[in-house]
Amino acid sequence: MIEKHILIEDIDPLLLYGVGNANMQMLKALYPKLRIVARGNVIHVMGDELELCAFEEIAGKLQGHIAKYNSLTEEELLRITRGERSERDGVEGVIVYSVTGRPICARTTNQQLLVKAFQENDLVFATGPAGSGKTYTSIALAVRALKNKEIRRIVLSRPAVEAGEKLGFLPGDMKEKIDPYLQPLYDALEDMIPTQKLREMMEQNIIQIAPLAFMRGRTLSDAIVILDEAQNTTSAQLKMFLTRMGMNTKMIVTGDTTQIDLPRNVRSGLVEALDLLRDVKGIGFVELTKKDIVRHKLVTRIVEAYEAHQADRHDASEQTT
Repeated sequence: MIEKHILIEDIDPLLLYGVGNANMQMLKALYPKLRIVARGNVIHVMGDELELCAFEEIAGKLQGHIAKYNSLTEEELLRITRGERSERDGVEGVIVYSVTGRPICARTTNQQLLVKAFQENDLVFATGPAGSGKTYTSIALAVRALKNKEIRRIVLSRPAVEAGEKLGFLPGDMKEKIDPYLQPLYDALEDMIPTQKLREMMEQNIIQIAPLAFMRGRTLSDAIVILDEAQNTTSAQLKMFLTRMGMNTKMIVTGDTTQIDLPRNVRSGLVEALDLLRDVKGIGFVELTKKDIVRHKLVTRIVEAYEAHQADRHDASEQTT
């Protein structure tokens, strides 16, 4: 009779234990010769050595399944204990799975090009209209790399520029002041990483979210770094950001050149970088369009209406000159 303690590290223990400890009750039924007690993030197991080793192997596979799919049903638990493959293993094109177990894939041709460009380059510029999936796909790629232990951390950043509104002095400490600007990044992460695990990763600085100004002076190594809303950076800011790249680091810069909120006399750093770096080896460029918009169908119609209006104004100005 021996005893082992199995530590649960990379997942939320509640996903392994199941609702009302249903999964643990099933495991106890499948291994009746073992005494199994789960407390916190540790499973205490006592019994015959061979039986215990078999249980430890299965516990590892269950944790790997949850780390990949963010869920574990009773049916999947039975499949894994029988040595069968999950029904979801054969799904192609999946980047990661959401917290509900939904597969997150590149849904359009240009989103697939973004995935390909990320695999082939250390720096990728992804431009396109609102809702085209450039930020969401980029964060999914970063989460996948983190789960696969290809990198040690994810760094997400945005310039703190107001979109045509004057918000004045926001209350609270520094984090509370900048959080409104970074909320879209939080939203994407919360869709891909369970809440408790995400909180732990942020406390441990495995996932960092910061305004662009906080990037100065840093060297970012073993990381995937994403700069969102880059159309609102100045030339100096974007140059500063791009030169933060360290060893084993990849960067994705996203933006929409039709939604620049900088003062009229300030040129967008993203627009300038797209011109200057177009022929630099090792940099990928992906341009998403309104065909890639995967939000509500009205978003595509709204983008089309604004494009038509801008085209009419351009024609009218040419006729008067």
